[in-house]
Amino acid sequence: MLAQAALQSTPALVPVAMAGLMLWVVYRRVRRNFGFQPIHTRKMAVRVGIFAVVACLLMTIGFVSIHLAEGALAGLIVGGALAMLGLKLTRFEIGTGNTDGYTPNPWLGAGLTALLVGRMVYRFVILGSAFHAGTAPAHGPAPGDSPLTMAVVGLTLGYYLAYYAGILVHHRRFKRQALAQAA
Repeated sequence: MLAQAALQSTPALVPVAMAGLMLWVVYRRVRRNFGFQPIHTRKMAVRVGIFAVVACLLMTIGFVSIHLAEGALAGLIVGGALAMLGLKLTRFEIGTGNTDGYTPNPWLGAGLTALLVGRMVYRFVILGSAFHAGTAPAHGPAPGDSPLTMAVVGLTLGYYLAYYAGILVHHRRFKRQALAQAA
């Protein structure tokens, strides 16, 4: 009896759990856009690797729909260009010991996060109301068929992939210069 009641309430808890998980991920992303951030080269290298794999997987959507892949590719390219701007606006600091870090431009990262979250909320509202009514969405593309959403995802992914890679390159270059001046 108790197990049956738990199984019936589980589907209702899935959206709540997913919303909580998404809020936690967004909080972590926003927190990394403000203030001094220490450089952890291994963690950043792993992030760059994960973002690269996800970008490759994102492009496989072209096997299903070419216009989704075009949106994702456009987002990746624009995101990479924005990352170059973000690197120019980032302040790097070399400290004593293991306290090297950077202060990112808060407007770029927060703007990209807001754009991604806004697009996802919009899609969930449109699709949620359509699924609740049992009809196809009245406005916009069918579920899973939005090149604009793929472009926004690609934009965010391309930005952070290029930005973290650029931070690693800049940090390595700066360390070499510091070692050369000390010798």
